[in-house]
Amino acid sequence: MKADFSKLDRAFSPQCVVVIGDKVDFRWLRSQSTFKGKLYSVQIDPKEIEGIKALGFENHPSLSSIPEPVDLAIVAVPRAVAPRILEDCIKNNVAAAHFFTSGFAETNTEEGLKLERLMTKRAEETNFHLIGPNCMGIFNPLVGIRQTREQYSGVGGPVGFIAQSGTHAITFAQEAHLQGVDIHKSVSYGNGVVLDSTDFLEYFGEDPLIKAIGMYLEGVKDGRRFFKVLGEVARRKPVVIWKGGRTEEGGRAIASHTGSLAVPRAIWNAAVKQCGAIGVMRIEEMIDTLKALLYLSPVRGTGVGIAGGSGGQSVAIADVFAEAGLKVPTLTQESYDELATFYTLIGGGYRNPIDTGNVNRREMKRILEILEKDANIDNVVFLTTARFSANEQLDTDIKQLVEIRERSQKAVMTILT
Repeated sequence: MKADFSKLDRAFSPQCVVVIGDKVDFRWLRSQSTFKGKLYSVQIDPKEIEGIKALGFENHPSLSSIPEPVDLAIVAVPRAVAPRILEDCIKNNVAAAHFFTSGFAETNTEEGLKLERLMTKRAEETNFHLIGPNCMGIFNPLVGIRQTREQYSGVGGPVGFIAQSGTHAITFAQEAHLQGVDIHKSVSYGNGVVLDSTDFLEYFGEDPLIKAIGMYLEGVKDGRRFFKVLGEVARRKPVVIWKGGRTEEGGRAIASHTGSLAVPRAIWNAAVKQCGAIGVMRIEEMIDTLKALLYLSPVRGTGVGIAGGSGGQSVAIADVFAEAGLKVPTLTQESYDELATFYTLIGGGYRNPIDTGNVNRREMKRILEILEKDANIDNVVFLTTARFSANEQLDTDIKQLVEIRERSQKAVMTILT
């Protein structure tokens, strides 16, 4: 099914949202308390209706009684009821529905498989935009659509994030936010029976406010189409992919998580690289890579100049850069001559990496400036251990780094150790 971007626009930036079947702690209604549009509940259980009204939410007995067009339905009903709710969404011209409901193909049971096939067939017949099932749906902090109550709202950023896993979608949003990397749009799509990773990648690729895309994938339905779209999008903006199920054990785990089939690791890695995307192996690496792509000046060469760490830290980080295909070269003689005029060798050394020790810390700006103008250095790296530094020293370090970064054509970065 070809995704209709106008319907996805309505789903990701809705004016009217309906939560169907929420109960007990009303997690989905509470999560949308930050939503800036109209929020309704559909629930027929009298016990649950009482609780919904006590929280101040307007409840209706059916979708047909909602007084305005519905842009997004969030469905949290038992799986046996899910096909009927899907029919109601189709009948009432809902733009898209996120099915939190699980218990389908991922269970590998006859009933689960049957229900998933039924819902898939019906959605495809009617070109209905079904997100999921077995997923956490949409996160758009600017309009206040959230996957959990703990997620932030009111601010947006340049990142689009696509995940088969709800947990990874939520964790990425929170961890990245704490590091200054905010979401514009994010989606957890679970089993992806109708709309899958390729549809969302293509959609995010067309969004001018999304400057970089992160993805957590366990499998793809149509590999040929996925890699075609990936290549097209990666030519316009960075795409960073974390692939789950790289091992035999991980492959078995994803089969029971989202019902996906694993892809041999070597084939996957080669295809991703050929398309111009970047592969990572964990969420921390995803965040760091997106930060670098979004906020560093373009990397124009392989030479790395490192300063600020202890001897042991410098050795470890030099190894990491070298293993990634970069170089930690010797400095020019001019740089060594300038360092020799002020550098204290007690507790430090000024080869590259430059082990400053505490005694040379007050000269850090000068050291970084020498690295920045050295002809052998294309990228400047400052190592610091924040937990052992006074606030005043950190403030000074940050100010100096910002000054150098703003005037330099080289990539200037900090590594917290």
